[in-house]
Amino acid sequence: MQCNCLYNKDCMKLNHLALSNYRSYARLECEFPSGILILSGGNAQGKTSLIESVFYCAAFSSVLSQHDSQLINFHSLDEPLAVARIKASYERDDTSYLLETRIIRDASLPGAPTRKEILLDGQKISVQKGIGKFPAVLFIPQMTAIIDGAPQERRRYLNIFLSQSVPGYAKSLSRYKRILTQRNALLKLIAERSSNNAQLPYWDELLVEQGAFQLLHRAQALTFLNERAASVHTRLTNNGELLSIHYQPALSADNIADDWEMFSASTLPDLEAIKATMRKNLQIAKPREIARGVTLIGPHRDEFRIAANGIDLNLYGSRGQVRTALLSLKFAETDWMERTMGTMPIILLDETLAELDEQRRSDLQSWLNQIPQGILTTTDLTHFHPDFIAAHTVRTVENGLIREISGLKRADEL
Repeated sequence: MQCNCLYNKDCMKLNHLALSNYRSYARLECEFPSGILILSGGNAQGKTSLIESVFYCAAFSSVLSQHDSQLINFHSLDEPLAVARIKASYERDDTSYLLETRIIRDASLPGAPTRKEILLDGQKISVQKGIGKFPAVLFIPQMTAIIDGAPQERRRYLNIFLSQSVPGYAKSLSRYKRILTQRNALLKLIAERSSNNAQLPYWDELLVEQGAFQLLHRAQALTFLNERAASVHTRLTNNGELLSIHYQPALSADNIADDWEMFSASTLPDLEAIKATMRKNLQIAKPREIARGVTLIGPHRDEFRIAANGIDLNLYGSRGQVRTALLSLKFAETDWMERTMGTMPIILLDETLAELDEQRRSDLQSWLNQIPQGILTTTDLTHFHPDFIAAHTVRTVENGLIREISGLKRADEL
């Protein structure tokens, strides 16, 4: 595979996507070109569902639905066994792959949860092993909740993109959730005098082992994102705003500021230093944790905030500020993944230009011209410069049908 982008490392390319019983798509077969594919069409025609399905190959979870069952085509839910399938044929590091995801709902098993199966080149693999095989970065308008929503939205964002880019992160996250559930149950038993404290040190150490690993990688990623997003944001706002990301790791029951400072130093703490801090503060917090029956320290309570010119965008950001800040964060995320994974992710942008001014649209299109592959959606092609449209592939989406648009010309050819 020949990569013509300006990035020096290996590139990934999605070649073909097949959907069956996914969202509004009963069946779809779609080829993908190199460079940028622009999907144009009205609302509720299937554009967002298409790029959501591509991102599902990366994260194996939806950013638009709370439950995987909502991804299965409505008409197929009446069947005893309803299955939505996503098949992605792609190349990465000069090797071809076929990634298939099945989302399965078995009506013959009342109360049984929707499950998923993942196959890479025909071999079943776990979600933990599948994440990171197909790197992708997604921007959709609903993701502004990363900036102006609740803390769990920001933790979910970190977990999804670090699971893709940090080996072992997804597995650690899964283990941590199980440990946290067990530890919280034990705390409640101790409070009810149905158990004693003797078992707590065992669960403390398990929590520290997995929690410190996540805290370290979150700190490393947010330090990189802070620097890179600030540079991008300065350009997107014509030097009008300075963006900053403030990490608030939950290292104490009160999130005391002194505990944060170890993550803002010029040299980040090592893993053992984080473990030592967690152990110490778990001992201090033990009486409060027993009284409340919940674990108060660890990455499940982390927070980070994004500010522009020192103003917290979660509290005071305008719609335009939040959208531009999210775009800067996504550019930085792309660079992080390219650096850590050795390949550029596929870029998925849904209605990104709609609320940007002309200068920011121009800057975005200049950046997009450099990437190996991206999929953009729009309801209005006039948001794009004619030269940008002519240089890339444009298709229309209507009622789940995708058609090529031909005859588009550059401005100097009109």
